[in-house]
Amino acid sequence: MKKKNILKKKSEIDAVFNNKKQTGNSYFGVFMKDSERNNFRYGMSIGKKFGNAVERNKMKRQIRSIIRLNQTLINDKYEFILVIKPKANQLDYQTIEIEILKLLKKLKIMEIKYEKKK
Repeated sequence: MKKKNILKKKSEIDAVFNNKKQTGNSYFGVFMKDSERNNFRYGMSIGKKFGNAVERNKMKRQIRSIIRLNQTLINDKYEFILVIKPKANQLDYQTIEIEILKLLKKLKIMEIKYEKKK
């Protein structure tokens, strides 16, 4: 993932959290806001209650992979932060992907592109 797609500064992250557009389930939460830039940007938040550093880093790697593989479907008009809850530690990769994509579609961050069959 390119650096232009990552939220790093505290002021940028706070702006997304303060926007009040959010959704979630028992595993993840997503906060979003409209972006002034020409590309989507995202960040992740994972607490120490999730597990040790190895487990937290593994989850972050998996989520970065999911976002990288689906970046063509993500709408460039938004910035979002994915909050990972401790209960997500029980999920396997496929379930993590399904849950994250559901939340992104719910907030209309992810575009669904269908091709008509001829």
